[in-house]
Amino acid sequence: MNMKPFFTTVARTTFAGALLATLAFPVLAETVIRRGNGGEPQTLDQAQISIDIEGFIQRDLSEGLMVYDRDGKVVHGTAESHTLSDDGKVYTFRIRDGAKWSDGSPVVAGDFVYSMSRVLDPATAAGYANILYPIKGAEGFNKKTGKAEDLGLKAVDDRTLEITLERPTPYFLQLLAHYTAIPVNKASIEKHGKDFTKPGNFVSNGAYMLTDYVANDHITAVKNPNYWDVANVKIDKVIYNPSEDQAATERMFEAGELDVVYNYQADQREHLTTKYGADQVFAAPASSTYYYVFDNRKEPFNDVRVRKALSMALDREFLAGKIFGGAQLPSFTLVPSGMEGYTLPKIDIADMDQLDREDAAKALLKEAGYGDGGKPLTIDIRYNTNENHKKVAIAVADMWKALGTNITVTTQNLDVKAHYAFLQEGGSFDVARAGWSADYADPENFLNLMISSNTAFNYGKWTNAKYDELLKASYDETDPVKRMQVLNEAEALMLAEHPIAPMMNYASLWLINKKVKGFNQNLVNEHLTRYLSIEE
Repeated sequence: MNMKPFFTTVARTTFAGALLATLAFPVLAETVIRRGNGGEPQTLDQAQISIDIEGFIQRDLSEGLMVYDRDGKVVHGTAESHTLSDDGKVYTFRIRDGAKWSDGSPVVAGDFVYSMSRVLDPATAAGYANILYPIKGAEGFNKKTGKAEDLGLKAVDDRTLEITLERPTPYFLQLLAHYTAIPVNKASIEKHGKDFTKPGNFVSNGAYMLTDYVANDHITAVKNPNYWDVANVKIDKVIYNPSEDQAATERMFEAGELDVVYNYQADQREHLTTKYGADQVFAAPASSTYYYVFDNRKEPFNDVRVRKALSMALDREFLAGKIFGGAQLPSFTLVPSGMEGYTLPKIDIADMDQLDREDAAKALLKEAGYGDGGKPLTIDIRYNTNENHKKVAIAVADMWKALGTNITVTTQNLDVKAHYAFLQEGGSFDVARAGWSADYADPENFLNLMISSNTAFNYGKWTNAKYDELLKASYDETDPVKRMQVLNEAEALMLAEHPIAPMMNYASLWLINKKVKGFNQNLVNEHLTRYLSIEE
């Protein structure tokens, strides 16, 4: 149902009084926005969040020291200011005087010490704990070789937070805008345990607070009256629809039942633009990579020749141009182009004609003992439920089956929540769809996915000691040019072994009703509801 603002009146004891009150004191009803979220979140616990559909909701509910503005730039959030020591290792943040939790209690420096320590505590098993590794003692504590008291986190007083780093980290402020640096309410966790994220229990410090959560149906948040910038929050209520059915959410958008939709059917982009106009159909460039990962633990995917052959057979131009209607760009690297100071490595298969790639792929498979004249090859592709991903999987299956008459390719899908939970928990597979969007504008954010110790996001369990050494060296290198050279060498080494098959750098796809104002396209694909408004 399309809800429109209407006028309500103040009750009076007489009809005349009520009429006069209505004429003199009209009160606008609450402003509601309905957001098609693109999927059901696994969790709203900032220590366990890992994908964008969870982040969209959490960023509305909670606020870190630093936040993304409407243009995707990192600005002060709960911190009103900060200073940095001359050696680049000590950040001192000043907490806003008016920062409060949704229960009215003040947000203090100790809340950030508690929250970041909780993420780093190995007992929490936070998959994204490595985001905070630049903090002194963080990696050691998380890997059980250090102690919590050695962490470079100090509440000097309620409004002053001091964070000491292991080494200068030029992108540290971007890390503080990440989910892992969002504060959680200690009292609520101590009272409710793992149920602290449920409606009625969730004490948040962002522009909105959680009021209702019905799995696979809707999530509702209302404006937080205790938010420090509540006067500038224009929308009173947010209702998130978690459906992954893109055809259904497109119909809901057309019917006015959704105001914002994340992820439409990419091959319908031209049709949707004709139907709704370019001002309502967005395909914004993003620092994101769409890739397939091979399970490097099992045969035949533990053979680099098989992995390389399958990667070579992918017609990236077709996938990007036909399935995604040009909204994606073909890619052979994990790190997307455009990272300041970073040069993408040269990839041997990238300069080949697609037909030559396919011939070379057949030869490699034959060398490995598979394909025509060799052993049969069976491949199962896993992907998260989504029409775009389904079309990619079907197309890739055809590309791989063309490599030999004895090659069988099947596909299976799970909802996004179950898909990523399966991968993060180390489930066995053949090939799985994955994607990564930059948490911060540095190639390390992509390359750390493949470190052997990254058990949460190195889905295929690829290991290479030299790669790990290079990433470690990049953390110790203070010369920015040399650091980028080290990262370039690391990516080149990894891609030569083909533990993954990068396919595309993709755009963020949104449908935005023209009455929604303040939705600015940006590379980090962050669109906090606090920046939006509704104008009929």
